[in-house]
Amino acid sequence: MTESDFVTLVMPFKDKVFRLAKRLLVSNEEAEDATQEILLKLWNNKQKIEDYRNVEAFSMTMTKNFCLDRLKSKQAQNLKIVHSNYQDHNVSLQKQVETNDSIDWVAKIIEELPEQQKIILQLRDIEEYEFEEIAKVLEMNQTAIRVALSRARKTIREKLTNTHSYGIK
Repeated sequence: MTESDFVTLVMPFKDKVFRLAKRLLVSNEEAEDATQEILLKLWNNKQKIEDYRNVEAFSMTMTKNFCLDRLKSKQAQNLKIVHSNYQDHNVSLQKQVETNDSIDWVAKIIEELPEQQKIILQLRDIEEYEFEEIAKVLEMNQTAIRVALSRARKTIREKLTNTHSYGIK
């Protein structure tokens, strides 16, 4: 495999690898490091990846495993939480504050979800993977994925509703 073949094959989903790593590791810096490690591993094994029918699914599986290993390691204690900044200059300051608050609450709620639900939510709702693709990446059946996704969404909805209805919980 030539360098240009590798770039053509791998680079289109580089951003998806980063987003999954960021969802799992939270920190931008850790996600960037993880993405770089995954791309380096793919490069070092470029002759082998030609054998895989779905290089993207393989890469996402590698990313998931790498990030979970990283979280289990002692380095996980050094992760920094970095909040996303949301800015829209076309809305009132109050609306912007409310939106930022909701985004922060959703992010906190997602972080409290079990790892499997977090990954499934990331792959389905953010990366827009099909259930069949998620099943391959996570080595689960599609019914279990649908159930976990439904539970994750329900948990987010309930906790967000409780927060907005009753104040801070």
